[in-house]
Amino acid sequence: MSQLNPFALLRFTVFGLGLQCAGASILLAQTGSTGQDGLPAPGSREAMWPAPTAADWASPCLISWQRSFDDAVHVARQTGKPILICVNMDGEIASEHYAGIRYRRAETAELYAPYVTVIASVYRHTPRDFDEVGRRILCPRFGSVTCGEHIAIEPGLFDGFFEGQRVAPRHVMVELEESGTYSESYDIYYAFDTASVFEAIRSGIEKRPQPPVQPDLERDRLDLVSSRDNADRTQLEKSYSEGDVVFRRQLLKSLAKKDQPDQIGLLRLALYDLDVDLVKLARIRLAEAQTADSIDLISSALRVPTSEEEREALVGALERIGESSPRARTLAAVHRGLVATSATVDVANWAATIDEAPEEGVRNGLSLADPKLEYKAQASLAAPEDPASKLELAEAYLSFAVDPESTGRLAPQTGAAEKYKRLLYEDALRAAERAAELGSTSWRVTAVKALASTYLGRRQLGYESAQLALKEMPAGAEGWMAMATMALFAESRQRQISRAERSRATWPPEWLTDVNAAYSVLAKSPYGTAAQSAAHYDFLWRLGARDQAEVVLGEGVERFPSSWDLHARLRAVAFERGGLSALESAYEHMLGQLDVAPELVWYAGYASLVAAEFHRRASEAEAALAAYARGMELFEKTLADGDGPAIQGADHYIAMAHAGRSRMALESEDFETAMREILASFERHAEAAATLDGLGLTPVSTAQMLVARLIAAERLEEAALIQAALDSLDPKLLILPAFENVGARRGGAAGVRARRSGR
Repeated sequence: MSQLNPFALLRFTVFGLGLQCAGASILLAQTGSTGQDGLPAPGSREAMWPAPTAADWASPCLISWQRSFDDAVHVARQTGKPILICVNMDGEIASEHYAGIRYRRAETAELYAPYVTVIASVYRHTPRDFDEVGRRILCPRFGSVTCGEHIAIEPGLFDGFFEGQRVAPRHVMVELEESGTYSESYDIYYAFDTASVFEAIRSGIEKRPQPPVQPDLERDRLDLVSSRDNADRTQLEKSYSEGDVVFRRQLLKSLAKKDQPDQIGLLRLALYDLDVDLVKLARIRLAEAQTADSIDLISSALRVPTSEEEREALVGALERIGESSPRARTLAAVHRGLVATSATVDVANWAATIDEAPEEGVRNGLSLADPKLEYKAQASLAAPEDPASKLELAEAYLSFAVDPESTGRLAPQTGAAEKYKRLLYEDALRAAERAAELGSTSWRVTAVKALASTYLGRRQLGYESAQLALKEMPAGAEGWMAMATMALFAESRQRQISRAERSRATWPPEWLTDVNAAYSVLAKSPYGTAAQSAAHYDFLWRLGARDQAEVVLGEGVERFPSSWDLHARLRAVAFERGGLSALESAYEHMLGQLDVAPELVWYAGYASLVAAEFHRRASEAEAALAAYARGMELFEKTLADGDGPAIQGADHYIAMAHAGRSRMALESEDFETAMREILASFERHAEAAATLDGLGLTPVSTAQMLVARLIAAERLEEAALIQAALDSLDPKLLILPAFENVGARRGGAAGVRARRSGR
């Protein structure tokens, strides 16, 4: 099994971008973290930014956020209000306080009301953004936006306003100039307390001319189609859901007016409608879309079987939008390329002729060729002008070089094996070139050149040679070298597409056709690997071919059930497709099969812990506790039944589950349970104490917050007990996470800096 990574929870998005704390470290530098009695001082970070309780999280977020920065700009121009950019980070102590307490208070909502507000956070709090009928699933942390929206907004804000530094919490006031540029009135971070932040927000509004009061007019529901305000979009979508068929058709027809914003949320609901005529009308409206906002929905619509006419219209819309959007242009090429047949790799013939079993002596896709090398060398010396013997010698050099046991045994000194391998690659390249000079025209000559050149770092030459070799290679060619060349060919096409993407150039759909065909052959080959399955999945997923990617993933997990990388992707897909229930049910189904490997039980336990953390984000305490219990039971089963790699990390994750349950008890002010669980965590696996969970919290941070709460409740003996447990840990486990250990700095008003509206 691949090495288990305890920090790899829930990486669907840019998880762990190096966001820095904007307050906690300052308190440590200014006040110190403990008093004379060894307990936290009254002015500690835990006292300054108390953690939200379960009741706090259950309250709704009262700040009304816009769905995108472009929407915010449009609303700001329409209303005359400035924009307030807010940045938040899971697990960071001040950010937790803002998200769980301040954003849920009426006085904070009133303070923010004169602004058009947007929220940026790179962390996902719900498994998916839309349910099975197209309704938006709002983020439980921030309320009026989906997780996809507060994640997607962050990169553009970073480029436009953050000056290369990701810091949270952060508040930036942005004014729109008549020239089309932006200016910042203030940029507050590294603040000592919330009062200084709120004072800046208050004074920022008081010092500017007030916008004209907007008349409170009652608008017809059809008028809402022209608005980009989140509240109006939400009302529009609600009207569609509650309206009859006649009204829904009228609403969809009204979207055909010129200069209307693309109402993507409305069209998504229509695409899931039970009335086939409304679905058809929604596809027509979607094919008329003009902006990049529609790209994802067009791609989703193309995942459903449609008529050729409708499919062509939707792909045509991507190509039209692609004139100004590289991503749309890419998706258009993807949908063209996936339905084509490769002219280079004949998948059908390969499937019919490929070996069902590897040659004897193959390990991890590599041929153990060292017994052959001396014989091939002698044969080549005996017939120096024979191209066939030179080619066989070249292959023997190459096979010997790629086998780590062979080179490691003959060159055991540190660093010597790599030098020895390089010499063998150079020998293989020379022998292949000599075979070509002597008249060999075999594809194997070109394949040796391709692989040896790549291993020597001459990747471009290797790619070019691999493409030539594939054109000459017959379907069903035997040996690991044929499949290694196939993999290199797929990589070369991927690089070509990636280079075109980076330069925003158009690339031929046939390149994707070739990638898909090559990986399809590798998936059936005994020389295929889990890494190739992951690479194929990632490439298709990144390009937007998600249905095809999921098929590749399912086949990969079935073939390589111990692959950490494939299971990580499987969890992400299950989340997006069916939410938490789908995640755990997917593993329940696999555990119901015969001959279940201990590693699969381990992964099922891990999936339950992931589910528990998402239930916590949604304030679903009972479901979270049940998921934790299932995960711990499965890890205990792994320890009882497995050995070696199958039990790696089980104690670690049981300790993390105890810490998670302790945090939940703390939020419910159940101090006895919180104490019992955190002590059980330290006892089970103390080395886990500094590990971040999926919510950005560590067992140590939970224990420290528990001590502060116990002191506040005047339960000093119990506080001393938990503090003693903390003091008994290795001191290195008490060091703050990197995102909180940033030194005593403070940012204030950043001045006025003009921004181009295009960012």
